[in-house]
Amino acid sequence: MLVVDDAGPSQTARELVERFGARYQPHPRPLGLNVARNTGVHSSRGELVVFVDDDVRASHGWLDALLQAAHENPRVDVFTGPITARLEGGGWGSRSCGRERPPITTLELGEHDTDAHYAWGANMAIRRSALEHVGPFDVSLEHGGDEQEWQERLRAETPDARVLYVAGASVEHRRAGRDARLPALSRGAYARGRAARRFDARRGEAPALHEELRTLIGCAGHVVRRRCPAGLTMVAHSWGRLREGAHERRHAGALPARDTDPHGPQDDFLSGTSGTVGGIDAARRAVGDETANAWEILSARRVRLALASRHAPPLRRVLALSVERPQHRQLSHAIHAELLSSRHDVELRTCQPDGRGKFENLNLLLAEREGGRVGGTPINEYDWLLVLDDDVELPRGFVDRFLFLCERFSLSLAQPAHRLHSHAAWPVTRRHPGSVVRETGFVEIGPVTAFAKPTFPVLLPFPGLRMGWGLDMHWAALARQQQWRCGIVDAVAIRHRAAPAASAYGREDAVAEARSFLATRPHLSAREAARTLSTHRSW
Repeated sequence: MLVVDDAGPSQTARELVERFGARYQPHPRPLGLNVARNTGVHSSRGELVVFVDDDVRASHGWLDALLQAAHENPRVDVFTGPITARLEGGGWGSRSCGRERPPITTLELGEHDTDAHYAWGANMAIRRSALEHVGPFDVSLEHGGDEQEWQERLRAETPDARVLYVAGASVEHRRAGRDARLPALSRGAYARGRAARRFDARRGEAPALHEELRTLIGCAGHVVRRRCPAGLTMVAHSWGRLREGAHERRHAGALPARDTDPHGPQDDFLSGTSGTVGGIDAARRAVGDETANAWEILSARRVRLALASRHAPPLRRVLALSVERPQHRQLSHAIHAELLSSRHDVELRTCQPDGRGKFENLNLLLAEREGGRVGGTPINEYDWLLVLDDDVELPRGFVDRFLFLCERFSLSLAQPAHRLHSHAAWPVTRRHPGSVVRETGFVEIGPVTAFAKPTFPVLLPFPGLRMGWGLDMHWAALARQQQWRCGIVDAVAIRHRAAPAASAYGREDAVAEARSFLATRPHLSAREAARTLSTHRSW
């Protein structure tokens, strides 16, 4: 038995786990349910992997029933059992009219074993062979859809795959104390509603917003007509779906414009926006940046971040690479000075384009010398790789604060946010005032990209591309496979000063290169790349 503690290490939890003879494996900090599940799979042995949550009470004979079913049904890969809701001390029953389902996961298919559509994580067992064949749980999914997505992948690989409901393997899904009260249950329902809408949108099954609104009105009507306070959880769930749908519509401009040629390729790796700012919009954005800067100063967040980054992380070795053009000599000098002012050990290597593309030049800077060395130093002796364009403004103390937040949030691929008044092809990369770090599905190829050491064996050297469009989408797919965390650091925003992408080369050439590169490689779609997975407002 293995307990993965996603709340971070705790001596109390360790003592409790070891008291029952289990192994204790904490995450350094909360990384998410599916990261925890994947940790459990990778850190355990045995033919059958049984998953439970920390808020269930297993019935007598629960595990024996699962083991017996697995023994008697060798061709079945997934097993589940009854999940009954138990709300303790919250007064749910007295506040419900009985027409709404409990606001937590349940499964009731009767008193006999039968096939089920899906197993849910509170009571789920999967053969290790299936986990190895299908792959890990998708860490980009939270608050719902994750178990379903994995089982749909299983059915895609094995069309006759079954999920067996084992009637004798029952658990109670519990809420107690404050967690059983309406405010907490409603907050949970709202989060699940937003996640459910995202999952439906990902599958292309999201209903129109007017249908979501009709459902919300119906739920509110139920509360009023039936005088049913418990129905507020349904209202919260529907409100979450509607709110997420409205968010999708607001950011529709970030989605890629499709080819008008019905027989042509579908460029799902493009953001659909140029990122150029100008005119009245530029003035408005400049005011927004100054307002955000003033808030950071008045709230003392900048000072607190500067102080925190003086002591953590420990001194790191950082390799910084940049391709520099003569016309940006002044900006390049400012970048050099800022990088070399860091308390970390920063080595800066630069070259001029000389008719080569960006990634061709970066690979020259990374060229293997002396048996895999960069400038005499083995690449694996660096802790971080920074790739910078020559036309960015870096804030004071950039490296120290940026690395502090990258390591504080366990980011393997990261980029600083763009200021509002900055060229930024992807709206998701613009700073969110009040946010410290946002976890996302991808990071851009520039203007500033950071790679942690674990990514080096997979991503280096870079593919031999000139422009590199679409490469970030491939990185994102690899990050998902490797379970790397990607993020945008809002608290350390930069400004991309010069012309937008493709001003120095032909756009059609860049698109053609990307199409060819991605044709045989996994990659995220623009819709997935435009999503923010979670927002952290404090470190």
